[in-house]
Parts: sequence; structure tokens; C-alpha cells
Amino acid sequence: MSTPSIVSFPARRATASATRLLHSAIAACLGLVIVGFVGFSHIEVVHNAAHDTRHANAFPCH
Repeated sequence: MSTPSIVSFPARRATASATRLLHSAIAACLGLVIVGFVGFSHIEVVHNAAHDTRHANAFPCH
């Protein structure tokens, strides 16, 4: 007879927490890159699309 191992639960929880933190950091970096690209874009269509989206969501931008 083998005894069930309970040791794996804390390890799984730590791995899940680290994965969640990594995903959050990647999402934040991606968001900053997108906002930086759109906000400082010299492509008028990209900038205007972001500008119109901000106004549609009632977010003041100027």
C-alpha cells in the first residue's frame, strides 16, 4: 500500500501564485507598450482611433 502524498499541495499553490504574478507582469508591460505606442504614434489613424475610444468611454484626454 502506498500512502498519498500531501506535500504537493503547497508546491502547487506556490507555482500557481508565481505563474499568476508572471502573467500580471507581462500584461502590465504589454499594456504600457500599447499605450506608449498609441499615445506617441505619428500615424494619425492610430492616434485618432485611440482618441475616439477614450471619448466613447467618457475618459477625458484633453
